[in-house]
Amino acid sequence: MGAETGDDAAVWRWSDERALVLTTDFITPVVDDPRTWGRIAAANAASDVYAMGGRPFLALNLVGWNTAELTSDMLAEVLLGAQDAGAEGGWLTVGGHTVDDPEPKFGLVVVGEVHPDRLLTNAGLRPGQALVLTKALGVGVVATALKRGAADPATVDAAVASMVRLNAAASAAALAAGATGATDVTGFGLLGHLGRMAVESNVDVEITVPDVPLLPGARALAEAGHLPGGSQRNLEWARAHLDAGETAELLVMLLADAQTSGGLLFGADPDAAREAAASLRAEGHDAAVIGTVTTGNGMVRLRSSGG
Repeated sequence: MGAETGDDAAVWRWSDERALVLTTDFITPVVDDPRTWGRIAAANAASDVYAMGGRPFLALNLVGWNTAELTSDMLAEVLLGAQDAGAEGGWLTVGGHTVDDPEPKFGLVVVGEVHPDRLLTNAGLRPGQALVLTKALGVGVVATALKRGAADPATVDAAVASMVRLNAAASAAALAAGATGATDVTGFGLLGHLGRMAVESNVDVEITVPDVPLLPGARALAEAGHLPGGSQRNLEWARAHLDAGETAELLVMLLADAQTSGGLLFGADPDAAREAAASLRAEGHDAAVIGTVTTGNGMVRLRSSGG
């Protein structure tokens, strides 16, 4: 038995056949509907387990609630949303903890399991692999526009559909493709998480920018100035390991967009990666092969075209 850390999760090797993945995450509201917020928060919290190739089976609720301004009925809706996600993902929620908080927050502690030989980490990329992204980017931009009353219903619906989608199918596709490294794309954005993967794996990566999927309406909202502060901080951090080439600054910012309940990013042999992306697209996921892994020492390079 032994312990190690993954990307925002801890792994306990229980035996030669079983490892436990333990993680936690919580978020402030990103939508107005409390039940939808609860479902998004639960999907977001479980994502680290899926990113390591695991399956969640147990969870605890974490609640920060403004009891002076928010009703208990509203909290019940939040918890029901998390229960909806758990029912879909097959995990059991067995209680949790609530504190009084002027700014509401909700999330989960999640416990999952994975076979030690199939464990995926952010240090597993290998030269020659192709990179697959399983959800479109732009959640941070859309959420910012929503708070400002500038996002149209169709754009919001597309973002919500992405955020409530569990990464279970994406994790299964990564394992079936023989992926050796994976991460989920959340608060640090694609450039932040990919940059960390490149450093941890001691490789360089090349992203073909036109191949990166964006949520409908996200680029237009970004052009209108609805850029979250977190995305700008992400880009400042990522620049130390980034060669943006001739990529337009707006697109670079979108690649750094802070995601809530984003997709998985994994590396696999090119043929298997293409098959995985095609299989996920057939199931309604915005999956795409977005780049390649090369020898190097932690650089992320952006290309404006393929080839």
